[in-house]
Amino acid sequence: MTSEHARWILGGGLASGKSQVRKLLADAGVSTIDADSIGHEVLEPDGAAFREVAATWPQVVVTGRVDRAALAAIVFNDQSQLTRLEKVTHPHIGAEIVRLAGRRPLPVVVEVPILRLSFGDGWNRIVVDSTDETKLARAGARGMSRSDAEARIASQPSRAQWLATADLVIPNHGTLADLEEAVAQAIPYL
Repeated sequence: MTSEHARWILGGGLASGKSQVRKLLADAGVSTIDADSIGHEVLEPDGAAFREVAATWPQVVVTGRVDRAALAAIVFNDQSQLTRLEKVTHPHIGAEIVRLAGRRPLPVVVEVPILRLSFGDGWNRIVVDSTDETKLARAGARGMSRSDAEARIASQPSRAQWLATADLVIPNHGTLADLEEAVAQAIPYL
């Protein structure tokens, strides 16, 4: 099952279907890592980025914890604030991903919602492709307001930018069954 391209970064922007693809890959026996969960860990009170985030945005600390929704409201509406947050958190997230990936059997797929996050040489990129309208509909179905979803999508690379980086594309324009078939077809290339 494992090819020479055994380390993969899985991306595609807000509500593209990255998490569903990661789940389908994991269900098929592929080793996966979720960068978002690591991102949450570094913001915990004992996490590697907590003190700096709390010092930079004290208004988002509620009862000793980072209120991620309040932090998101700031950073997804101001690119400079998002860049600032990424400079604080990405080194910690990246180091933990590299550590975990080194301990997992190959192939390993890391779900990362950010295009410019890299882990060095030897990594390939899977892009889950969906139109912006499809992403907005999915985000709305999850309870996100259209304006919040639009702000997040606007803060991310465009669909064309995602696709330009892809070594492998998994289309996600239809049903869950369609996505399951697309993932099944992709697995031999991992």
